[in-house]
Amino acid sequence: MFDYETLKIIWWVLVGVLLIGFALTDGFDLGAVILLPFIGRTDSERRVVINTIAPHWDGNQVWLVTAAGALFAAWPVVYAASFSGFYWAMLLVLFALFTRPVGFDYRSKLDNPNWRARWDWTLCLGSFVPSLVFGVAFGNLFLGVPFMMDDTMRMSYTGNFWGLLNPFGILAGLVSVAMLTTHGATWLMMRTDQHLFERSRTATQVSAIAFLITFIGAGLWLWLGIDGYSVTSVIDFNGAIDPLSKTVEQNNPGWMANYAQYPLTRIAPIVGIAGGVLALLAASSNRSALAFLGSSLAITGALCTAGFALFPFLMPSSIDSASSLTMWDAVSSHKTLGIMFICAMIFVPIILVYTLWSYIKMWGTIKVSDFEDNPHGLY
Repeated sequence: MFDYETLKIIWWVLVGVLLIGFALTDGFDLGAVILLPFIGRTDSERRVVINTIAPHWDGNQVWLVTAAGALFAAWPVVYAASFSGFYWAMLLVLFALFTRPVGFDYRSKLDNPNWRARWDWTLCLGSFVPSLVFGVAFGNLFLGVPFMMDDTMRMSYTGNFWGLLNPFGILAGLVSVAMLTTHGATWLMMRTDQHLFERSRTATQVSAIAFLITFIGAGLWLWLGIDGYSVTSVIDFNGAIDPLSKTVEQNNPGWMANYAQYPLTRIAPIVGIAGGVLALLAASSNRSALAFLGSSLAITGALCTAGFALFPFLMPSSIDSASSLTMWDAVSSHKTLGIMFICAMIFVPIILVYTLWSYIKMWGTIKVSDFEDNPHGLY
């Protein structure tokens, strides 16, 4: 079995992979439903949009549950701090996500335009809010979260929900919304035809431009206007769990230290920007699969950019830097990480194979005529 230090790095990578997996899979159905009221001009067209994600949306959300479970098992202190500190934000996301299964199931129960229009906007809002809040939460990590721990490891949080809605946090939220909307639009390009395809292509172009502007803008703001944190004491990579044993200073201009120390990490923002450009250009030339690849690269690059900048911090503290939680000292025991690693090596490949199989079996273009021929057999 791997040593303690290696397992910590492995689980940092695995949780990152789970978050990217969630953004890539659930991201396109969140983005598609955000666009629902805008690109679907008729009831049949909106049903086409919904049914492009119908076989997958509930399974895609399992990635979020799995990431949260992995966070709890690998970094329990971070789980406790984030789910208490971001309590109201998490509750808002939860209630927004509640509208999705209800909306999908009840929207077409009544053949009433007003009833369906209300559910369409409810579904749109229920997808927009999580997309925004996830980005806002990530943005606030760069600013530091207002929490601290006392000598007995008891944690106290001094912030509130409205404090999360600072200018940089909102900008990070807009990056997330634009990124996922681009992903959803490219998905619809692959799964629809005729008028819906044309509107999806336009939506891809607009949202890709918005992503590039907000992503580059957030990066420049971070680089020029926000100081990050650095661990200035000697790190015991195989030591006991004690977040208060280290010394942390806010001396990392723009969170750029890792990019200077490890030049290979600079690939991440390049991939993010290149992915957005690829999605834009591919949409302009009607190449839907290439556009989807571009939006996937944009998501992967953007999340890796954030992760590489923060490393090794998981949740910096803005009021007591020594209480900041890192992957080295807010982690589970060696034995726990080892058992989890074995389980992950067994079950994650099975899940990936099944997911790929389900997408292959349920692939195809959905057309408006499908609802004219079978008005009661689909969402």
